[in-house]
Amino acid sequence: MRFYLTNVNFVLRSICNVIMSNLTEVIDSLENRISTLLSRYEALKQEQQLLVEKIDTIEKENLQLKVDITNQKEEFTTLKTANALLGSNDYKRETKLKINALIREIDACVVSLSE
Repeated sequence: MRFYLTNVNFVLRSICNVIMSNLTEVIDSLENRISTLLSRYEALKQEQQLLVEKIDTIEKENLQLKVDITNQKEEFTTLKTANALLGSNDYKRETKLKINALIREIDACVVSLSE
């Protein structure tokens, strides 16, 4: 019986050693995977920050370009009016309408002031 218990004890210890060895390997593997994931996370976090900054820069540039377009349109309209006033027939109708609109605004101001 004693021999049997010693053998059982030995078998149990061997099984425990195998289990512990496997557990250590699993834990080491998990630590390596977690470390890799954390490294990837940090790299992606930095890349995201760079992309957010790039988006901000592009949005500011886009806004400035929209302002530039608006200014260019206004300048074009002004040049068309000046061209028509100088005798060009291309934009004469538009210029007459603009002048009439300005005259109406002036008349409204005069009426308002005279009241």
